[in-house]
Amino acid sequence: MPSTAPAYEQQTIFPDALTKRPALPVLAEQTDIRYFGTFAKSILNRPEATGMQFWSINPYIGCAFGCAYCYARYAHGYAFERAAMSNPNRVDVNRDYRDMMPWLAFERRILVKENAAETLRKTLRQGSDRHAALIRGESITIGTATDPYQPAERRFRITRSILEVLAEHPGLRIRLITKSPLVTRDIDVMKRILRHSSIHISVSLITVDRELARRIEPRAPTPEARLRGIRRLRDAGIDVGVNVMPILPGITDAPEQLDSLVRQVAATGATHLIACALRLQATARKRYLPFIAEEFPQLAARYAATYAYDFRAGESYRDGLTRVMARICKRHGIPYGTYDDGSLPDAWAEQDAGAGAMNQLELPLSAASSAG
Repeated sequence: MPSTAPAYEQQTIFPDALTKRPALPVLAEQTDIRYFGTFAKSILNRPEATGMQFWSINPYIGCAFGCAYCYARYAHGYAFERAAMSNPNRVDVNRDYRDMMPWLAFERRILVKENAAETLRKTLRQGSDRHAALIRGESITIGTATDPYQPAERRFRITRSILEVLAEHPGLRIRLITKSPLVTRDIDVMKRILRHSSIHISVSLITVDRELARRIEPRAPTPEARLRGIRRLRDAGIDVGVNVMPILPGITDAPEQLDSLVRQVAATGATHLIACALRLQATARKRYLPFIAEEFPQLAARYAATYAYDFRAGESYRDGLTRVMARICKRHGIPYGTYDDGSLPDAWAEQDAGAGAMNQLELPLSAASSAG
């Protein structure tokens, strides 16, 4: 593993030079989860550093929800490796982390950016280049590599403190991604933001089948709780969309499953819905494929074939999925598309172009992959 953290996670877990604060103090423990304090050099990540088209903020490193398909596990190990380099005498921390599988440590050893609000406030001082970029219209997304409302937030309130700083600055475009209805706790701060900025909440929901959700997302809030949270946000006048991401081939992609999900999302008043098939990058693959072998063994060989040469499912599968989702969303009266580029209705125009689209999702995974 490389010995330096990537540019988009410029956190520091070295002892503070002024306070002599020890590296990675344990802030709390919750059953089998431990929370460690860390101090961030920078909290607002530049688009050119992340490869994304927006600025990003992650209040935590790691995520206790433990979704089997999570793509963000790769960033976690860098932080603990730097802790070991900075203070090798912290045997308890180093051994505690190294004795765990990296994918498991991501879920059970969470880093809390204690100084996030203070750092953001300094970053957004009037006249700074980052502040200037944001008031020119560039946007901020909170929660690109962690869930900002995971269980840690209930106690440490880092996300809330970040929103309170953003509420001090007019003219911002803010997006927040979460699976948790805890987001509704901060409706009061969001309303303050809406006085002079925009804020959009994206709630991730890939199935409304509670039992299936427990298998795939073992520690995440139930689908019912998320649907209630969406309705509460909409009742408060907050713009909310739903991310059906990722759709898991052979598990959550049956047309009747998708129809039930879209129907229930539409009933909450959500403003739109977007979807994407599973993308399986190298780090996520190390967790997800063993998970499939254990929980869905009948799909193991087909997953291995489908994702053998590409992190995406085949092109025919993806195209069929887009048409199916557009058709279902039109049926239930909810726009389908993307939030950032203004193309919400675009997919609807294609819904009549593929009469066999519903059958595309019934292709074996291996067959779908060969077409891509």
